Amino acid sequence: MRIAGIIAEYNPFHRGHAWHIAQTRRALGPDCAVVCAMSSHWVQRGECALTGKWARAAMALRGGADLVLEIPTPWACTSAEPFARGGVGILTAAGVVDTLSFGSESGDLDRLRAAAACLDSEVYRGELRRFLDAGRPFAACRHAAVRALLGEEAAACLANPNDNLGVEYLRALPPGMGALAVPRMGVPHDGAEGAGGFASASAIRGWLRQGQSARAEPFLPEPWQGDIASMAWIERAVLSRLRSMTLEEAQRLPDSGEGLARRLLDAAREAEDLEGLYRLVKTKRYAHARVRRLALWAFLGLEAADRPAELPYLRVLGLTGRGRAVLREMGRRSQVPVVAKPAHIRRLGPEAQALFALEDRCTALYGLCFPRPRTGAAEWTTSPVFLP
Repeated sequence: MRIAGIIAEYNPFHRGHAWHIAQTRRALGPDCAVVCAMSSHWVQRGECALTGKWARAAMALRGGADLVLEIPTPWACTSAEPFARGGVGILTAAGVVDTLSFGSESGDLDRLRAAAACLDSEVYRGELRRFLDAGRPFAACRHAAVRALLGEEAAACLANPNDNLGVEYLRALPPGMGALAVPRMGVPHDGAEGAGGFASASAIRGWLRQGQSARAEPFLPEPWQGDIASMAWIERAVLSRLRSMTLEEAQRLPDSGEGLARRLLDAAREAEDLEGLYRLVKTKRYAHARVRRLALWAFLGLEAADRPAELPYLRVLGLTGRGRAVLREMGRRSQVPVVAKPAHIRRLGPEAQALFALEDRCTALYGLCFPRPRTGAAEWTTSPVFLP
């Protein structure tokens, strides 16, 4: 049986995601099993997911996935490179995935591989330093360095969000695992409505958070149900944490160098809300997403040292009947323990228990992102979703 891996946030799961899974099976065979590595409650944009990880896992299973594994928060709420390494690391550790499938604006796997090889070369590092020394933002310097080495056509993929992430996946891919670049359909990454009945996840989130569910539902595989999480409910809590932090604490946050830690704390004393905070901190050097993630990591109480060098376990969020067969095979071939029930974590070593305790705290804080706060005990009391 072929087994494909997909790395995603599914925030929320929409028709474009279902199309990606269907296209993966069309390429690899109808009996191909699909294993998804999916973000936990906090996502790359530095915000809470629209709904909880078990609800999103259930949506993915109904949309064609067979097994959903969690990307823990220290990898899920990060920039493209650690996010990709975390997701690929999960699929690799599972021991059963033979092909990584990802969405791509270009669908040009050869060009993406060329960019990935360039980013891993010594000559690239020399070019990058040359541009960084000029004080330009990292993303712009990265693009300029690859353009100088490979030309504009080859470097153009780094300007596309999905292609850029695909390049990072390919850099992290282990020997022996294949790759499949599925052309993205319908709309740009942050676009709204487009051809073919697709809309971007960001547009759908916006409509749902504005109470326009009727506008969003044509682009969802199923009607929306349940409350919607929002950072609006924890704005004061985030600002409170930032205003009470010391500079030493802020400097232990990931990606807080270049004077960003002090700038963040100074802005927190002036800002009245989170959007105001982001505006005060953001510059050409400090990208908006980087600022958002830094503020969120401060709220969650996470530090750069909280991301282990290696994943100590794999956490199952949901599975189908076919996914159960994949899980049995993982039991024989996985490189790390597989946690199907929360109680199983007590059998593991201190590093695994420390990561689970961190995720427990992140889940408890996520419960505050709803109009009516939810229990803080969900991490220990929720079992994987199962769809026969």
